[in-house]
Amino acid sequence: MALEKEERIVIPDENGEEHLFEVLFTFDVEKTGHSYIAVVPAEQKENEEVEVFAFRYEEKEDDEENLSLYQIESDQEWEMVEEMLNTLTDEDLT
Repeated sequence: MALEKEERIVIPDENGEEHLFEVLFTFDVEKTGHSYIAVVPAEQKENEEVEVFAFRYEEKEDDEENLSLYQIESDQEWEMVEEMLNTLTDEDLT
């Protein structure tokens, strides 16, 4: 995949306003065939509590720099993403 640590992406909100985010991590779930991305706002201050956003994504076949993002709607998907985030956070702290 084209995304690397420290990479930034622009995500438009529901009003079409664009916001810059830093990519925390991406992961694939073989069982479902879906890919997920976790991001944080790039402009947040160091001492602020971190707000993490997660999406299911698909890379465009003809352009791996262009992603289609989808909101995570099911509780099962959220639990899986939260578990992965907790696992990766725990690994970073040790």
